[in-house]
Amino acid sequence: MPLPAVGAGPKPRVLPGRNLTLGFTLAYLGLIVLLPLSAAFLKTATLSGHAFWQIITSARVLASLRLSFSAALLAAGVNVVFGGLVAWVLVRHRFPGKRLVDALVDLPFALPTAVAGIALTALYAPNGWIGHLLTPLGIQVAFKPLGVVVALIFISLPFVVRTLQPVLEDLSAELEEAASSLGASGAQVFARVIFPTILPALVTGFALAFARASGEYGSVIFIAGNMPMVSEITPLLIVTRLEQYDYAGATAIAVVMLAISFTLLLVINLLQAWSRRRSLGEAA
Repeated sequence: MPLPAVGAGPKPRVLPGRNLTLGFTLAYLGLIVLLPLSAAFLKTATLSGHAFWQIITSARVLASLRLSFSAALLAAGVNVVFGGLVAWVLVRHRFPGKRLVDALVDLPFALPTAVAGIALTALYAPNGWIGHLLTPLGIQVAFKPLGVVVALIFISLPFVVRTLQPVLEDLSAELEEAASSLGASGAQVFARVIFPTILPALVTGFALAFARASGEYGSVIFIAGNMPMVSEITPLLIVTRLEQYDYAGATAIAVVMLAISFTLLLVINLLQAWSRRRSLGEAA
């Protein structure tokens, strides 16, 4: 009798069947993610519609929401540009101390946020190493909304760099060389070859950086100054309500922040899917 062909039998499964792993996944996400979120919504539901509307439309809450989301969007946008440059340099160039620079990118991951906030405040305060140089120019970073942006740029930079690095490493240099040999300029190579390839990764990095920055608390409260209507972020306002034992008011603000964040992330993900489909269509 002929021997069975090698590899003809059923492939061994590393993990159990789909039903078991899917059930475990849904149960885990339900306990870790959905249960706390549902508790926030249930606590908010104890408020009347009028009380909920009064809380979320107060001038102080609206000012904190504007600052939190505008600073997060600005920080994510800055990191898309400069984080992209950092990723490009780390992937495409060799220089002394490259491993050290690559390790420094992950420093905001390892550094406690409170330590980061204290360090940034010491640097950008009017009497700090950098702040005393900016003060004569009329630029004050610490204890102003600009300080919030600086702190959010610091803590969200790794998300863009680490998302973009693998894509740049997989990007073949032969495509760039072929475009250059056909007479394309450097700007045309970037616009027609490089940018369409890295665009989905840039959008993903932007979304991750924005999500991280919009809920940041520890590194911001030290450098922001926390002045109501000026430099007070929404997470700090939520903590303030909790310290006053106003749990319903705190969860109401948190629910609104969650809804805005989810909507913005949904829009960003739709744009990412559209750009991916467009790039695949052009490649076909």
